[in-house]
Amino acid sequence: MIQIGDQFRHQFRYSQEEVDLYARVSGDTNPLHIDEETGRNSMFGRCIIHGFLGGSVFTKIFGALWKADGHVYLKQSLQWLKPMFVNTEYEAVVTVKEIFPEKNRILYECAVYEKESQEKTITGEALLMNKKQYIW
Repeated sequence: MIQIGDQFRHQFRYSQEEVDLYARVSGDTNPLHIDEETGRNSMFGRCIIHGFLGGSVFTKIFGALWKADGHVYLKQSLQWLKPMFVNTEYEAVVTVKEIFPEKNRILYECAVYEKESQEKTITGEALLMNKKQYIW
């Protein structure tokens, strides 16, 4: 049974090859993500990963890692606080914030932290419909 305050943590990182693949699939070929020279000359000093690629870790968690046998995504909000970079360790944390048993829904707080500095790079919330057995 899922309860308010329950958490799931997942460590991850992206390679430049994965960023390049995401650029091809999404169509977002902004050189800030895929061109080393553009990244080096930017205010970040290197390429940054796509914001939605960084946020996609939550779909991985809900769809494949944590009680992943029937969640249905209803809503996701994201706010990008800091850029994310390739070959950097991150930790995604989802926390049960509110439970709506009458509708089989759970509101999760979502965050991504840079592992070394513990600085938050992404914050947001996700609303999912869950199977009854996780709520009752």
